[in-house]
Amino acid sequence: MALNRRNLLAGLGMALAGIFGSSRRAEAASEASDPQWKLTEAEWKKRLSPAAYAVLRREGTERPFSSPLNKEKRQGTFVCAGCQLPLFSSSSKFESGTGWPSFWQPLPKAVSTKVDFKLVVPRTEYHCRRCGGHQGHVFNDGPKPTGKRYCNNGIALNFKPS
Repeated sequence: MALNRRNLLAGLGMALAGIFGSSRRAEAASEASDPQWKLTEAEWKKRLSPAAYAVLRREGTERPFSSPLNKEKRQGTFVCAGCQLPLFSSSSKFESGTGWPSFWQPLPKAVSTKVDFKLVVPRTEYHCRRCGGHQGHVFNDGPKPTGKRYCNNGIALNFKPS
């Protein structure tokens, strides 16, 4: 991994999350917009692996470079691991060097956002619009044409090849 500003900031963020995150409980995911996906915590725990539950329902973060989706290069669609809503086209995926699958644009009406202050500085967090599952954060250091980097937890996604 090359040492650059983005990797340095990602590492600092993970270190701060480890320091500050260990003493406080993670927040619950955003509210589902679709009544069919307003499940109880027990129902979500039954549906998801413990790791997927921690990220999607408790707004956790997986370890960088741990997702096999980082290396996914086929044509297809990345869908929410909680409810299978299509979130990103493979054509918007790019290699960010941060250790998480990154995209420069979500599919239309796929995600909703909110401001998160967990690391003291405000960040824009995004969730699956349908089930409210936490996906990751969006930053303004991505490639053209949007200049955005949707930094996604791989465990919060499934890949559907074309």
